[in-house]
Amino acid sequence: MRKLSIILIVCTLLLQSCKEQHNDPGKNVFRYNEAANITTLDPAFARDQAIIWATNQLFNGLVQLDDHLEVKPCIARSWEISPDGLVLTFHLRRDVFFHDNRVFPGNKGRRVVAGDFVYSFNRIADKRTASPGSWVFNMVEEKEGLISFIEQDDSTFVIHLKKPFPPFLGILTMQYCSVVPREAVAFYGNEFRRNPVGTGPFIFKMWKEGVKLVMVRNPGYFEFSDSSRLPFLDAVAVTFQPDKQSAFLEFIKGKLDFMSGIDPTYKDEVLDRDGHLKTKFTDRIYLITQPYLNTEYLGVNVDSLSEGGGGNPLLNKELRKAISYAFDREKMIHFLRNNIGTPGVFGIIPEGLPSFDSLHPYYDYDPVASRLMISKAGFSEGNGIPSITLTSTPDYLDICKYLQHQLAEQGIEMNIEISPPASVKELKAQAKLSFFRASWIADYPDAENYLSMFYSKNFCPQGPNYTHFSDREFDRLYEEAMSVVDDSLRCKLYRKMEMIIMEQAPVIILYYDQVLRFVQKNVTGIGSNPMNLLILKNVRKL
Repeated sequence: MRKLSIILIVCTLLLQSCKEQHNDPGKNVFRYNEAANITTLDPAFARDQAIIWATNQLFNGLVQLDDHLEVKPCIARSWEISPDGLVLTFHLRRDVFFHDNRVFPGNKGRRVVAGDFVYSFNRIADKRTASPGSWVFNMVEEKEGLISFIEQDDSTFVIHLKKPFPPFLGILTMQYCSVVPREAVAFYGNEFRRNPVGTGPFIFKMWKEGVKLVMVRNPGYFEFSDSSRLPFLDAVAVTFQPDKQSAFLEFIKGKLDFMSGIDPTYKDEVLDRDGHLKTKFTDRIYLITQPYLNTEYLGVNVDSLSEGGGGNPLLNKELRKAISYAFDREKMIHFLRNNIGTPGVFGIIPEGLPSFDSLHPYYDYDPVASRLMISKAGFSEGNGIPSITLTSTPDYLDICKYLQHQLAEQGIEMNIEISPPASVKELKAQAKLSFFRASWIADYPDAENYLSMFYSKNFCPQGPNYTHFSDREFDRLYEEAMSVVDDSLRCKLYRKMEMIIMEQAPVIILYYDQVLRFVQKNVTGIGSNPMNLLILKNVRKL
């Protein structure tokens, strides 16, 4: 009996010790899982969310976005844009240093100067780098074959544009535009991808690919919150569990601090039918939701001369409109997505951007209007409506089947072709698909990001115009909007362009997505934003 008592006492002490260690402010570690894995920590290749989230902790750029998608100072303390919109002049802070690293004398990171941005931006633009972000500098002027990035002095950096492009400042918030030291890139070469050196709130510590990534607090980080130096966390640890169900269980056990999005395998376990967190979880976790700059849609190749457009029944505009009227988006969102998202009855521009127009729906569910469009297309019920084939990835099979059922009620036969994501992406980029499910997640917070998909000079594969839509008036308005600096005037032009798109119907909007963030109750300051960017420098663990 005495021996049992001793064992109990020892166990109690061990548990108490573990608890004290867990609460030790010196071990304040934020943990999250990245099911998609990451392939690089070099911001030049930050093309997907997994890489963007990691590099956002390690690197900084000239400017940054706040939670309201407003462009704020970062390494640039201020800037001016010339009245003609062609010259951007940035004034840099003098207290920003690269992380301590052996590439620098004495292992002490050196101060960031304007020349570092000249190097970093030219590196992105250089074809030899093969950065997927090289397009971000297409608008920058070239002189004698060189892009015009100018180091006026150590603290003044100047960019000359070919022509005005109001969204450019927002583009500079992308991770592609992070500053990197030439010494580190030269020293590590191709291995810079796994030996990143930046200026961010966290410093790279360790990365075992496919297993774990660890970043530790940068004690000399330049940003403050009130009088406290950021960041508040001691470290960030990222695991790479590909099984989302297993990661979810780890989160419920409290072994992960944060989870983004939701998988169908556990959707109904966590959320009720209205999209609210179920009562059994509210004492342990909380849910953050807001609009996400992601429009989910069906695209139609409207180019009769392209491989995907030739012989496509959906070249008939009225038939495309008939499909837009034929399905109930509210029911789709409610039953298939637990009310996660907003029914896509408006335009291509998603909720969360100032240009989103919630007052003028285009295609709400209307079976009568659908049948009228079928008649205008030259068909009648049960008489000659050609079958169509929708190409999608496996993740959206439930939505595709829902659409198939709803369209059948209007006499439209829709076949479903499921292909791997890589195949769909490639075929779409080559304009070889006639009818496809797609989504557009904003790269930067301006409606131009969405409208550029319909500019005739952006035909894929050179640009993002996957539908090969072409309209002279749309192109004229697009070019006019790019010369307008005033945001409210440009917004009016954006809405005129959107009206043309929705009238011509090269796309059928499904829904506007929503950010979902599940967070442990002891975590504060994580925030949220419509770009779904993970910002950890303000996070605290209580």
